[in-house]
Order: sequence, then structure tokens, then C-alpha cells
Amino acid sequence: MPEEDIGKIKKEEPRLRREVKERSLVYIVAAFSLVASLAWNEAIKSLIDYFFPLGANTLFAKFLYAATITLFVVSITIYLERLLRKETEKD
Repeated sequence: MPEEDIGKIKKEEPRLRREVKERSLVYIVAAFSLVASLAWNEAIKSLIDYFFPLGANTLFAKFLYAATITLFVVSITIYLERLLRKETEKD
């Protein structure tokens, strides 16, 4: 490997290390978020089963839950994207 390539690699090393740490942190937070969402999913499913015990309404209640959660997540995503866009425009 030519010396100039080695110099470029050494120059980029701190940036690459920082980027690996940042991405690792994002993946770890995403994993914990998944675990939390699965826990909430089980809790809400249990709540639905409690209020609609094995009847005809259980399927409707689960679809209503899925639609409600979807609308909530879409709304939060739109809000966060707008907030990020405002922050980006300020800089």
C-alpha cells in the first residue's frame, strides 16, 4: 500500500471511530426501543383480552388497536420530521 494511502487512512481514523461509535449507539437504542415496544404490545394485548374476553369483538378490538397505534406513530413521525426540519433550517 502506498504511503499516501496509509496517511489518508490514519487521517480519517478518528472520524471513522466516531462514526462507528455513533452508529453503534443508534443500533443499541433501536434494540432497546424494540424491546420496549414489544413489552407495550403484550400489555395492550392483555388489556384488550381483559375488556373483550374471547368474544366476537376481540378481532375488531385488535384491528382498532392496530389502526390507532398506526395513526399515532404516523402523527409522531410527521411531528418529529417537521421539528428536525426547523432545527436544520436554523443552522
